[in-house]
Amino acid sequence: MSKSSKTLANFAYDDTHIAHLTERCPKLGEAITQIGKIERPVNTDLFSELMRTIIAQQISAKAEITIWRRMQDLLGDIIPQSVAQIDANTLQSIGISHRKVGYMQSIANDILSQNIKLNELCLLSDAEVKARLSSFRGIGEWTAEMLMIFSMNRLNVLSYGDLAIHRGLRMLYRHREITPALFAKYQRRFHPYNSVASLYLWQIASGVIPELTDPKPKNKPINPKQRTTK
Repeated sequence: MSKSSKTLANFAYDDTHIAHLTERCPKLGEAITQIGKIERPVNTDLFSELMRTIIAQQISAKAEITIWRRMQDLLGDIIPQSVAQIDANTLQSIGISHRKVGYMQSIANDILSQNIKLNELCLLSDAEVKARLSSFRGIGEWTAEMLMIFSMNRLNVLSYGDLAIHRGLRMLYRHREITPALFAKYQRRFHPYNSVASLYLWQIASGVIPELTDPKPKNKPINPKQRTTK
């Protein structure tokens, strides 16, 4: 059995968090009541989740699941030693790109040499964790934020780089566009439980409340007859 399979749980939040969000934003509270409790798995083994998020970059969810299962079958426990020691060509043979293998083995080697100390991240603030994770090769800001939610169970993360979050905000609050200023307003409103709000915004974006549609203007194809030349 893979080590990561022993560390799966659901994102932890409770009625206190829901009550706070409902008081701060009754409109979100109504959506929460309609949707009900959300169970989203978290993998508390941060290293294996790091590896999985790198694999998942720019591929479909189906491909990610297939490659991740192959890696679990190949290595068993997804730990720094096994990732660092395996031949790079073997990892590429199960569908991981050369570039991603480089990122994964670089992180694994940095952990083994103690240049990276994942166990110290739990002592840092949200801003410090995001900055530290984003400094790893292959980990951008959005990936760092997803790791904070779905591995570290951090409660106060709302990702500006997440397109589904933008869509959920547009649908719930009837905006045509989420500007940085609007995003910051909702981030303040949901504080300190932005991650819990994120769970519901993702559900809203997926269409679980049929009456909530996306007001974003659709791009209309240009009629060739309407083109003008100068």
